[in-house]
Amino acid sequence: MSNGSTPRSASVKDVAALAGVSLGTVSNVLNRPDRVSESTRNRVHDAMAKLGFVRNESARQLRAGQSRTIAYVVLDAANPFFTDVALGVEDVAEEADFSLFLCNSHQDPAREASYLVRLEQQRVQGVLITPVDPDDHRLDELPSRGTPVVLVDRTRPGNTHCSVAVDDRLGGRLALDHLIELGHRRIAFVGGPRRIGQVRDRHEGAQAAIAAAGLPAETLVEVWTDALTVDEGRTAGARIAGMPAAARPTAAFCGNDLVALGLLQGCVALGVGVPDDLAVVGYDDIDFAAAAAVPLTSVRQPRRELGRAAARLLLDESDNPDHVHEQLEFTPELVARASTRRR
Repeated sequence: MSNGSTPRSASVKDVAALAGVSLGTVSNVLNRPDRVSESTRNRVHDAMAKLGFVRNESARQLRAGQSRTIAYVVLDAANPFFTDVALGVEDVAEEADFSLFLCNSHQDPAREASYLVRLEQQRVQGVLITPVDPDDHRLDELPSRGTPVVLVDRTRPGNTHCSVAVDDRLGGRLALDHLIELGHRRIAFVGGPRRIGQVRDRHEGAQAAIAAAGLPAETLVEVWTDALTVDEGRTAGARIAGMPAAARPTAAFCGNDLVALGLLQGCVALGVGVPDDLAVVGYDDIDFAAAAAVPLTSVRQPRRELGRAAARLLLDESDNPDHVHEQLEFTPELVARASTRRR
């Protein structure tokens, strides 16, 4: 009968005793099996199976001074964009026989800092991060102590880090070019907060498209939000729906798909039809965009490939003494669906 205590895991000593070999022989079977005869290897493996022995990989890696683990600190795990990027990271990690830690900073600088401390203590092989602030000094401190850091969906001046990102200014231009070509002349930019670099870049791209088309700056109506969430999109939808019909924008370009989906819901609930009364363009082209009640036009980012590219750069930096930092920039594309139409 159990006394309620946790059973002790079988140790290397237990395996050696049952197999009738030395500790060194068991160690060789685990780490250098070519040095052990087949019959002895079989006897040791049989003992492991009988005892339910599980190798303590963490202890082995700690003795070696590094782990076969990488980490990705995401900005917002509730956003499917980051989940898709993480799947790309996982693809490369699995191919290279690495484990992946996924951490959610929830856009909180203090939480992000805490994760970075713990990950360094765990001796991870490297850290991928979509930082709250790309200029945070902690992103320099980790590499200086031997833990590589690669920025994901962010850039930084200079050549201090590898990074992967998308040309968000071009993405903003693509969205506005599409709406202008469809005949819209009063277009809302819905997103925020302004401190997020991608929001600023997408907004600047939208402004550039307005200027290139020879339209007045007032063509772009700014509807700023406190976050890039569905709830903030719904709130923005209510604001737009509440505008006098003569002053209401006929189209909206949103900072991401979550905002666009919330905007769509909020407008439709208040009697503003999409796309008849308001055309809507999102950004990211997450899976939910195409599956919305009104399939969403969106600026597509190669999310999974962003993750794969970032992971490859991180592993190269951790293993290759001749590694050279690279700043990779991917090109977005506009995917037109039912949420936009010609006026």
